[in-house]
Amino acid sequence: LGTGSKGGVAACACVAVQGAPLRELAGFAIMAERVEQCIEDRLAELEQLERVGLFTRKEIKAVIKKTSALEYKIQRRALHKEDFISYIQYEINLLELIKKRRARIGYSFKKDEIEYSIVKRIHSIFKRATTKWTDDIQLWLSHVAFCKKWNRKIQLSKVFSSLLALHPNKPALWIMAAKWEMENRLSSESARQLFLRALRFHPECPKLYQEYFRMELMHAEKQRKEKKVFEQAKMDLGEFNYSEDILNGELARIVWKEAVQKIKGVEFQLTLLSIAKLFDFTQALQKEILDKLQAEYANDPLMWDYMARRELDSLPSIEHPSKQSKALEVDQKEERCCRVFEEAVMSLPTEDMWKCYITFCLERFNRKTNCEELRQKRLKRMLSTFSQAHELQLLSAPLYKQWLQHLLELDLREKAEEVAAAATKRFSQSVEMWEMRLQLLIKQNSDGLASCFQEAFKVVKDKDSLPIWILWAEWSETVNSKAETEAIYQKSLIATLPADSVTMKEKYLEWAYRTGGYKKARKVFTSLHESRPFSLEFFKKMIQIEKEQESSKMANIREYYERALREFGATEPDLWLAYIREEMSSQGKPENCGSIYWRAMKMLQGEQVEDFISKYTLLQTGHL
Repeated sequence: LGTGSKGGVAACACVAVQGAPLRELAGFAIMAERVEQCIEDRLAELEQLERVGLFTRKEIKAVIKKTSALEYKIQRRALHKEDFISYIQYEINLLELIKKRRARIGYSFKKDEIEYSIVKRIHSIFKRATTKWTDDIQLWLSHVAFCKKWNRKIQLSKVFSSLLALHPNKPALWIMAAKWEMENRLSSESARQLFLRALRFHPECPKLYQEYFRMELMHAEKQRKEKKVFEQAKMDLGEFNYSEDILNGELARIVWKEAVQKIKGVEFQLTLLSIAKLFDFTQALQKEILDKLQAEYANDPLMWDYMARRELDSLPSIEHPSKQSKALEVDQKEERCCRVFEEAVMSLPTEDMWKCYITFCLERFNRKTNCEELRQKRLKRMLSTFSQAHELQLLSAPLYKQWLQHLLELDLREKAEEVAAAATKRFSQSVEMWEMRLQLLIKQNSDGLASCFQEAFKVVKDKDSLPIWILWAEWSETVNSKAETEAIYQKSLIATLPADSVTMKEKYLEWAYRTGGYKKARKVFTSLHESRPFSLEFFKKMIQIEKEQESSKMANIREYYERALREFGATEPDLWLAYIREEMSSQGKPENCGSIYWRAMKMLQGEQVEDFISKYTLLQTGHL
């Protein structure tokens, strides 16, 4: 290593002389010279590591050997991203090891000559990698994370500048850069400029406006705190320019005005309002936002929902002498919320409005409380809102399901049956509603289940009926005769769509083996083996059934494999391997393996062939 670059080049040239074109030889020599130069550049830091006792001579030689190999990989013509990542990870691991060694021996000097030299090299490798693979965002973010960890502020600014120039179409990157300028570099102006540039690319991005709005409020809060500290210290504020407008959040107000012109919708404005509520000096701004919301979105369910929930925070909580008095205050707040919701469903009698009201009642009911009286009030309120929405036919299908679950938990079974019947009447084509009702009737062991199943099949579309057929067959297995259950399975194969019939065939075969044994399963398989479509699992089940018999026949197993390969041989390399494995067993004929192998090679295509060959080789060598 110490002989200089000429010796290194000469040594490399001697390695690759015979038959190599002159141009390739010259390129290899240049690469070797670059690698040797890189190693020589790091000799100073390696000497320091050995001199101060952080590394031994043997470890230094190992580092040189490893870095030489890594350097060659990133200097060659055909570059691979994984080589750059490996090199960077090695250097980061080296930094971590140096940190631990320093802590162990208590040595904290020479960081400029050691760590910062390595950090500089890592930046250089990251730069080369991101220049080559500009579209790899994760690689860029890894560089950003490294800069943050080592507090390389100037370098990170450059990284963000390059990243945003190449990827201006990603708002999240603009937000990340602006947040770093605001929170780490404490530069509100730089963050503001980044947000303004971002909004030129993304003028209708809600997230950008939300974070810009938050940033301006943080800037105002920061200035207010600075001013307060100066005033407490009785310092002259003449040289500091604290504008009252900025201190009161005027810049944030301008952002809000601009945002609501570009982005419509109550949800976005409520998000801005929730951000403003985080700052205690924004009462005037909050009022202005709220007034605008009430004027423009008086008939929006989300607006009513916000106004109702606002009552929970309307009065500040005070210390209560007892849990009872605290529960009473919570109850009063919830009553005020419900009065607003009652007004809302009167003014806006829609499904969405009732959904907001019921969701609120469910949330409050699910909150834990030690006060039984409060819990009973919440329960009564929740059940009442469900009933009212149901009577007005403004209850959505998912809410019917929740209502039913709560009724069952409360052991109100008659009411649950009534609700389930109403749900299937209102959403007659919803398979979920029918499934819910039928499951309830099965649990109740109710009469008339068969007629309810028939009623469901009349209104539910064939393409959606599979869950009901499965439920009917499973129920029939427990209460009906074998003949009746088999009739249901056979009927399902005709009534369902071909794709759905695949599932029923599997269940039919399982049921046949479970209730009638091998002969019945074999009979069902024989009746279905020409009735396409099939699933691979259907054949696997029959193969497994055959193998479980004390006197299983290899001829039958071959038949099942051949039928399966006829359907799935072109796409399932593992099926061919399983067939070969069977022939290699004590029952099979190993001489058949060759012909099966060549048949597989003809039927499989592309990557499946490579997968099959590699697994077959492992099988032959006993590793699979």
